[in-house]
Amino acid sequence: MKVVFSPSRSSKLNPSKLIFPITKALLAVVIVTSACASLAQPIPPPGLQIGSANTATADPPVTRPDTTPCVVPLFTDFVFADFSLHAFSFTPPADCPGPWAKVVLNADFSVQAGRQFDRTASIWIGGTNVYFGTTSEPSRLVARSWHIERDLTDYSPLFKTTQNGKVDLGNVVNSTFTSSLFGTAELQFYPLAHRQQAPRTADVVLPLSSDAIGGTVFLSSTSSLLSGTFTMPANVERAFIDVFAQSQSGDEFWYICAPDDVAAELQDCGSTGFREAQVAIDGQPAGVAPVYPWIYTGGIDVLLWRPIPGVQTLNFVPYRVNLTPFAGVLSNGLPHQVSVNVFNATSGFSTTATLLLYLDHGSTHVTGGVTRNTLTAAPTPTIVENLTNTNGDVTGNVTVKSSRHFSIEGFVHTSHGRVETEVEQDIHFSNSQDYIINNSLFSLKLAQNTTISSVTETESHGDHATEVQKFDWPFALDFIFSVSPDGSGFQTTTIKQAYNSNRTVRGGDRDGHDRDDDGPGFFSTVSNSVAPTDTQVFDATGAVTAIQNQANTQTYFGRDSTGACFSRTIAAAAGVLTSITDGVGCKHHDDKDRDDRDNDRDRDDR
Repeated sequence: MKVVFSPSRSSKLNPSKLIFPITKALLAVVIVTSACASLAQPIPPPGLQIGSANTATADPPVTRPDTTPCVVPLFTDFVFADFSLHAFSFTPPADCPGPWAKVVLNADFSVQAGRQFDRTASIWIGGTNVYFGTTSEPSRLVARSWHIERDLTDYSPLFKTTQNGKVDLGNVVNSTFTSSLFGTAELQFYPLAHRQQAPRTADVVLPLSSDAIGGTVFLSSTSSLLSGTFTMPANVERAFIDVFAQSQSGDEFWYICAPDDVAAELQDCGSTGFREAQVAIDGQPAGVAPVYPWIYTGGIDVLLWRPIPGVQTLNFVPYRVNLTPFAGVLSNGLPHQVSVNVFNATSGFSTTATLLLYLDHGSTHVTGGVTRNTLTAAPTPTIVENLTNTNGDVTGNVTVKSSRHFSIEGFVHTSHGRVETEVEQDIHFSNSQDYIINNSLFSLKLAQNTTISSVTETESHGDHATEVQKFDWPFALDFIFSVSPDGSGFQTTTIKQAYNSNRTVRGGDRDGHDRDDDGPGFFSTVSNSVAPTDTQVFDATGAVTAIQNQANTQTYFGRDSTGACFSRTIAAAAGVLTSITDGVGCKHHDDKDRDDRDNDRDRDDR
């Protein structure tokens, strides 16, 4: 069996991108299951409903204060049927002048029944990205809708003046691709409650985008840069950068790529199954932003994601890099270039980033510098190939691993004394791929994981604060394509994908700001996982004769030390939602906390 590349979902940048290896027979499967023409099906409202084929996610809404928000519409019922500019104007809410307790983006998208690729979607205000994600693919009989939210409180300075905005959601509608997309979005501004202290937000928001009104920059090689040059305020005390690196084109399925020397015999893309975003200041390494393996709703097998999409597929979460050790350098009155590249990018990544600067309000000028930086400019991944090729029949394993350990330290002299910051990170990446390739079988078993441990230590006028952020991103793919002598066969795909995050802060508030005492500390935890599976059976002509065991589950759990807790598991089978289970994870942790308190009392009694 010869495995070939086939065109799949078109992106905004390259409609003919080549992606995951699938056979010609499987391409016929995709066409059959995608639809031939748009039908006049009503678009259902977003939400969870048992028995519905509408897009379903277990993701929670952004938590809101009790105050009544001022709502500012950004755009209403925009129609996306081409690549034309969709612009809007933002004006700050007159009745809620700020500061705000919270700022939340609400957006609703939908797509007509018919045939359409998943599309990349992004929203920009003042050149700054406020939403980044992809759309849900429809089917011939099912129109889809979905709701997204993002907490933009940290970006509050962006919303204090009138700004131009736009939506990037390029789409093609013709006799083949028949479905238009639609979108509506608003910002909610929650005023402070009586005597409530305003949250500490960034004082300056600086976008790294394609132009003044916003847009991603396409990185097609390791040396390609997303960059911006800024002369920053002279009193920067803390700095962060939010990074989005979305795989596109030939890099969309980067996690199944192979080393260049064996990519052809494995019928795969090259540069290995490892990618990493890197941040630099004036060309010097300043941070690392690991790349999450997002899978879009047309990815690998479109039926896997009906109706539950992958982790963060519709609403990407940026990776935040702490640049505070560079605060003194950024405050020296000179222009500085901040840049992002993607190691091993081949063809390539849509990227954007946002600088968030926190200023010393007690002075107009601070001084400082970087005292230690052990971060190297590029990782040094280890590649091991253990393959046997006998007359084109290939079996064996390929692995790629990368480990980073680095420390960056800096100081700044502020109005409240010298502040020293050390950021120490351990980042471990591994990707193992087992292959069986012959005339009747293409089998790939992939096991990938990224673990990140970031410890930030801050010393300020005798006080010490520690923030620990840990991530765990396991990802497993089992893909089998088997063909019988008569040309019939089957394809089975099983995926397990998760995004786990834990954060603790000691000696500071939940935003990591120094306090005058050790405080009670703050913690938060998030776990988001999906587990889809599907088998498609086809005859010798490539026509689908059966779809078996098509199912998916998503479990989302989030909890923090304020007492907030959210737990939801949803399940689907045969393309429709079958169950919604709320609260189980929170009850488990409540019971555990109660047991812990009882054990503490028992120890005290003894």
